[in-house]
Amino acid sequence: MSLAWMSLAALGVAITLSMVTEINVGVISLALAWIVGVFFGGMPLAQVIGTFPVQLFLTLAGVTLLFGMATTNGTLERLAARAVGVCRGNAGLIPVMFFIIAVVLSSVGPGNISTAAILAPMAMATAGRASIPPFLMALMVGNGAQAGALSPFAPTGVIVNGIMERMGLGGVEMATFVNNLLAHVVVTFVAYAVFGGLALFRRSGVDGHEAIAQEPFTPVHYGTLLVLATVVIGVVGWDLQVGMAALTGAAVLSLAGAANEKDAIKRMPWGVVLMVCGVTVLIGVLEKTQGMALFSDLLAKISTPGSATFVVALVTGTVSVYSSTSGVVLPAFLPTVPGLVERLGGGDVLAIASAMSVGGHLVDLSPLSTIGALCIAALPSTEDPKRLFNQLLGWGLSMTVVGATICWLLF
Repeated sequence: MSLAWMSLAALGVAITLSMVTEINVGVISLALAWIVGVFFGGMPLAQVIGTFPVQLFLTLAGVTLLFGMATTNGTLERLAARAVGVCRGNAGLIPVMFFIIAVVLSSVGPGNISTAAILAPMAMATAGRASIPPFLMALMVGNGAQAGALSPFAPTGVIVNGIMERMGLGGVEMATFVNNLLAHVVVTFVAYAVFGGLALFRRSGVDGHEAIAQEPFTPVHYGTLLVLATVVIGVVGWDLQVGMAALTGAAVLSLAGAANEKDAIKRMPWGVVLMVCGVTVLIGVLEKTQGMALFSDLLAKISTPGSATFVVALVTGTVSVYSSTSGVVLPAFLPTVPGLVERLGGGDVLAIASAMSVGGHLVDLSPLSTIGALCIAALPSTEDPKRLFNQLLGWGLSMTVVGATICWLLF
């Protein structure tokens, strides 16, 4: 077996394990990168270690720590509660408001998984009080969180933009974010109308919004909002490095006693960080052993310049139903795009990369993914979790084809 095939097989093992086991594939990927790179590829250990994404690690750690502190001190929950109160009991508007809140929260820093973890318990409890179908509420909260996932401030956006920059596509952060946002807005609101959301607007005066306690803001919460706003303005206005700006904001909150950094550190998604960094190291070894070039050849054999966006969205969507989009699928597939375009003899690199990102995210309301699982876990005891599981599974599987079609039409 050639070295390229061996390294590609190692990636295949990592992806398969991510789909069928609970093992953190970051650990497996680091081990495989060492074995393939050093013992079979003759690479110096320092060269393998050199592929570790230090800047990505710092960015993920800084962003998740800062917003973990804003979560543990109750700031984000208070913001969400007041936003839902604006609906004044209109049953149709409440899920829409949760969608908006999820998009905003996910976009400004916590990311899709943390946002869903914050909002799902409130959203599903509110749905139970307001007699809103759980599937509709899960649809709005989950897809809202996914819609903001590729923001330049969100962990997944950081991952994707880092890969895109290494591909020579720096400076397209907003295009990547907007493409994913628009796709989710269209799909979500069409589905909301089709599955009964419009009928909810005829019901008003429900007490679902009372399921969320309106706790008062204190100086701690106002100070936290000021720090968050300062970090965002610094990154956007002065081009500060996201991770270091977020770490500095977290240090300010810690020194001011505004949040417990120990609790926030415990809440940080260390498993996801390890998974992303480990897979990135393995991808680095693949690039050096020509494994990525071989992967691009295989994709090119089942694609044409006209069908490439459909094919890549279908493939990434199918794998993402059972695996981590940000931790496994996008780090593995996105680096193949330049080679794929070259072998196809044409195509838009940004369009194909966007199709991969959007196709992978549209399926993530599946109960086999974290977002869908969080919505089911937050379901009130009076509701049937099996029914919601089947509904979300049907949604996730259907989105593999629907998402691929949307990507083909959009890109």
